[in-house]
Amino acid sequence: MSRKPSLKQRIQYHTDNLMARGPQAMIGLLGVFSLIIILLSAFVVTIGGRIFFPEGVDNLSFIEAFWLSLVRTLDPGTMGADEGWGFRLIMLILPTLGGVFIISTLIGVLSNMIQNKIEDLRKGRSLVLEENHTIILGWSSQVFTILSELVEGKLNQVNPSIAILAMKEKVEMEDEIRSRLRDTKNTRIICRSGSPIDPAALELVRPQHARSIIVIPPEDQDPDNFVIKTVLAITNNPHRRAEAYIIVTQIRDEKNLQVVQMLGKKDRVCALLARDIIARVTAQTSRQSGLSIVYTELFNFSGDEIYFKEEKALTGKRYRDALTSYATSSVIGLFKADATTVQLNPPMDSLIQPGDQLICISADDDTILYSASPDTPAIESIQSAPQPISVKKERLLLLGWNDYGATILRELDNYVGHGSQITIVADETFQEKVSTCTRLKNQTIEFHAGDTTNRSLLDELKVEDYDHVIVLADTSLDFQEADARTLVTLLHLRDISLQDETPFSIVSEMLDLRNRELATVTKVDDFIVSTHLISLIIAQLSENIHLMPVFTDMLNEKGAEIYLKPVEEYIKTGVEVNFYTVVEAAARRNETAIGYRSASADEKSDSYGVHINPDKSAVITFNPGDKVIVFAE
Repeated sequence: MSRKPSLKQRIQYHTDNLMARGPQAMIGLLGVFSLIIILLSAFVVTIGGRIFFPEGVDNLSFIEAFWLSLVRTLDPGTMGADEGWGFRLIMLILPTLGGVFIISTLIGVLSNMIQNKIEDLRKGRSLVLEENHTIILGWSSQVFTILSELVEGKLNQVNPSIAILAMKEKVEMEDEIRSRLRDTKNTRIICRSGSPIDPAALELVRPQHARSIIVIPPEDQDPDNFVIKTVLAITNNPHRRAEAYIIVTQIRDEKNLQVVQMLGKKDRVCALLARDIIARVTAQTSRQSGLSIVYTELFNFSGDEIYFKEEKALTGKRYRDALTSYATSSVIGLFKADATTVQLNPPMDSLIQPGDQLICISADDDTILYSASPDTPAIESIQSAPQPISVKKERLLLLGWNDYGATILRELDNYVGHGSQITIVADETFQEKVSTCTRLKNQTIEFHAGDTTNRSLLDELKVEDYDHVIVLADTSLDFQEADARTLVTLLHLRDISLQDETPFSIVSEMLDLRNRELATVTKVDDFIVSTHLISLIIAQLSENIHLMPVFTDMLNEKGAEIYLKPVEEYIKTGVEVNFYTVVEAAARRNETAIGYRSASADEKSDSYGVHINPDKSAVITFNPGDKVIVFAE
């Protein structure tokens, strides 16, 4: 039979429980001990009479004794001036020694509490009290591009903020952001540590008060599962807000796209199918040098962006009239009053109905300024409309293979003429995947197993005989290793092109944006930085969700697309004209002109000679080889 616990054990048990409650309980316990010591000291001094009174004091009340005891408990040094051995003895034994113990313990408790608080702050577990902020859930290399774009996009906002929640140490996230993002301008970036799929951790960044939410999938494991669980944690949270959330993310596998959209029936969930977007841009850019720069200019916040503007002065007028109604903005389409239908480059005689909004490219929303009397175009400098050019057979070379390969082949099939041939060179392990790409109407596939960095192999293939060359990164490798192999391949290709007079376009995929600067020595026509382009689109959508149908239509081969066409088809070269003339020349071909590319520009310049939304009043002299950038069917 077990014995009953002793009194000592009971006291120790209750003391342990009390101390386990944390610093607040300890401080309260020390306060009780202090009060007991002070009361006991005051009682002994008062009852003891003159024996325990200070020397020279004939009468001492309990209140006065309490005060003397309190002072010596808080400051033991006070007893140095005491006189009278009885009083000294009582003050030394009770308040002074007790005070030393209590104060030292209190200092230790407070110091430990402060240290714990600092550790908690470093762990990023405190609540974010921002309003109308942007939330980023998850962490990958994309976060730096997204942050950089959001900082630019929020310059005209008052006290903007971005809250990040990821399974990463707060201090580590802050250090990486500081090293990659030197200036956050007027935007506050707040980092918190926790799992975005955990509803409790999600509460730290207060999604109920957020302007928009960006979900960044991880670069390893299963990114789609992470996105689905995170969206579920947001939309099905019992503490969710009544208003719809704006959620922007990306999906790798098409079959998961519908799942994400189903989760957000009450919300506005924009899930980008990254593979298709990159494949479409790669396919389009491989046939038009400079097109990737145009897309980058339209998708980022550093230059001109896409805005919506309802112009009542144009109600009842034609779309063609709107094209020349803005000197420093370019109209590219109509956003119909039902807020669901987007028309890029609609028929020129389309009427602008009440409530319709113009889709414009402009430096900012307040720079879209209507002009009732635009400059007159130089009609005599406009070329007559050329005869339609039939689509010709082409030879394409695809170096490397990854998840985008099959989609790129399907997209290319929409642009090339019947009988075109594409040669694929990749590691032999990819041959089986390539063999599944059989639903092509206009192209035949020829596969060669080999190392794309091998110069001898490239010489055997006679690269100079191809019309277009696409270099894909090996995503099975580390980002830096994959980009290093791409750079070697590009150096060989450029050397081959310099030895042959027949030009061929080269489009490459870079996984890390920082490696694009290294690749400029190859003088490659275009670069497709996959995660970079997707990050730009995500940042744009988080600030304006209505851009989703615009981007979808822009990247879809069935709608209006961006083309870079020879300026000779539109304007006489060697004469001074304004851009109103170019807009008029394009409108006569049922096209919308948005800019031009100068062939004489330095290849290492930031824009590679691309000028989007130029001032229509500025005088330009075009030369042979220049391109007009238009939206066309």
